[in-house]
Amino acid sequence: MKRSFLSKLHINGIYYLVGALLLLVGLPLYQFLVLFPQGYGDALAATGQTSFTPYLLWIEDHMGQFLSFRALLVIAFATLIGLPFTLFRIIVAQEILGREEEVNEEKEMEIQEKSEQEEQGTSRGKSEEPQEETEESKEPPEESTDETDGMPANAWRGKGFAVVAAWSGLLGIILYTVGTLVSTVYLSTISNSFTTHAAVPDNFSTILGIMTLVANTIGVGLLALSCLFFGAMIARSGHNLWPGVWVVFGYTALAVAALLSASAVAVASTSIEGQSPLTTPAILIFALWVLWFSIMLVRLKPEP
Repeated sequence: MKRSFLSKLHINGIYYLVGALLLLVGLPLYQFLVLFPQGYGDALAATGQTSFTPYLLWIEDHMGQFLSFRALLVIAFATLIGLPFTLFRIIVAQEILGREEEVNEEKEMEIQEKSEQEEQGTSRGKSEEPQEETEESKEPPEESTDETDGMPANAWRGKGFAVVAAWSGLLGIILYTVGTLVSTVYLSTISNSFTTHAAVPDNFSTILGIMTLVANTIGVGLLALSCLFFGAMIARSGHNLWPGVWVVFGYTALAVAALLSASAVAVASTSIEGQSPLTTPAILIFALWVLWFSIMLVRLKPEP
């Protein structure tokens, strides 16, 4: 693994570490220490009964706290935007290294077989030519010298599941971030001049419902698909290609995918509240998984 590629992984690991800690520690603490003591939980729960007035009034009275919470949420997911393709590159690089090791082992076996044949009665003059050929065969082909980010060009070919996982993860994070950001702007705009006697806009529930579906159903659903494919690829190769900690990481991704999928489906079938009982556990488990990945990235060392 080249040092330039490794240094990029270290930097990315720091970003993902910040995002994971925000999701896992920062946002829950902010909710329990700042939002809930000021009645945020009750106002949010009222939306589940299609009563939006308490929620809009709470936002109008606590605009700073609401915007700060949403800003932390957007920042947390924005720091993870490069995670899917970082994991994709690691999987591709690991599989390339695995193939190279298999090729080298086959070549070593061929050399050993030829040397044994030479020792059994071939003349020394005839044995020098095969040795030169084996040395030449060790030279890598010209195609492998063209590299990008420490990997051969077009290394993604034949890895359809990894490509789908990378793009679905990227789109999932983008949709969740954009959906959250747009809903924040919409809610703050509506509640800015909202009063007790004001009427909730007729299309409020429809617009908010669309934003909820974009972020918590489509976005989270794509994240689940990404975790599923990434986990399946790592688990498929198992200990033949990956260290034990990465194998467990891959199987954990399957569990994360299942929980995220259940959360996305539950949100789609619930009210405009935008959350289900599985939403918070799913995000926390996803954050733990990201934290695990970021720590492994930061601790990566160059090969001797």
